[in-house]
Amino acid sequence: MMVAIIGLPQSGKSAVFTAATGVAADPYSVPQPRQAVVRVPDERLAYLTALYKPKKVTLATIELVDIPGCSLDDAKGREDWRKLLPIVRKAELLVVVVRDFQNTSVPAYRDRVDADGDFSTVWSELIFSDLEGVANRVEKLEKAVKKPTPMQEAQKHELALMIHCRDALEAEKALSTALQSPSDRAALSSFGFLTEKPVLCVRNVSDEDASTATPLEVEHAVGSLAMSASIEAEIAQLDPTDRAAFLEELGLPKPARDRLIQTCYDALGLVSFLTVGPDEVRAWTIRKGATAVEAAAKIHTDLAHGFIRAETVAYEDLVAHTDMKGAKAAGKVRKEGKTYIVADGDILNILSSA
Repeated sequence: MMVAIIGLPQSGKSAVFTAATGVAADPYSVPQPRQAVVRVPDERLAYLTALYKPKKVTLATIELVDIPGCSLDDAKGREDWRKLLPIVRKAELLVVVVRDFQNTSVPAYRDRVDADGDFSTVWSELIFSDLEGVANRVEKLEKAVKKPTPMQEAQKHELALMIHCRDALEAEKALSTALQSPSDRAALSSFGFLTEKPVLCVRNVSDEDASTATPLEVEHAVGSLAMSASIEAEIAQLDPTDRAAFLEELGLPKPARDRLIQTCYDALGLVSFLTVGPDEVRAWTIRKGATAVEAAAKIHTDLAHGFIRAETVAYEDLVAHTDMKGAKAAGKVRKEGKTYIVADGDILNILSSA
């Protein structure tokens, strides 16, 4: 699952990326996309690790991509943005970082600090980028449907859909709200339209406001959080033994990176089911609403093909009764079939004929 971090120049995107990944940017290198895989924090694994003492512990992961900021005020900046679009379109979630801090050593974009205005600017560019792509597709399809070919009827349907998208975008509506039918969304999935993706807003505040800042309330975002990216980037690069004291000094309960990564995970519509044992304790990623047989396929396709049933217990029930033996004695371990909808934190043991 890929998350693209985007924003205007000097918004602090790279610091947010460093805060989440611990990977610092080279100040002397040419700006280019940076990618890193990050573990999704899951406090449940600490208890399970203490209980099972496994040889290996594996957390769920997501991939973050830091997209260089491009000026939208000149032709070169817009051309640079267009060159980056193929990468951004591959992402399943967009994190928009907006600047809300003053710093004379870091000149503000357009010589002003306006978090709401910056989000609106980025959102307008997402609309425009989609509109440009849709308009080009409409033009090609209008020519194509005039020719009697085996694809003509399919092209007519796509043309009608693209015209609907164009009308929505011209009215400054996100495609996520304009496309209601699952079949329509599936038909457009290969285009990677930006306004069809969920968007998170990160309000990047000053160091002084790190412990008191509140999220920015913005339209079009499925979620929002506030953080001081510079402070969090510094925390991410500290030795783990020094982090607790530094956080306490700043009045922060825990690093904002944990909130950021978990918020991304939630916005992507993901949950984790767990498997346990002496060899490995692991969190597995599935979509919300996934069935037990789909969860089995995440572990191994053979388990799904030979699926018999899933022995299931909620993490909270396991903890409440100390261990699996206690949960079974309390009747909390269930036998579920293929169509069972797996809940976040379910501990599964898949029984299969494979």
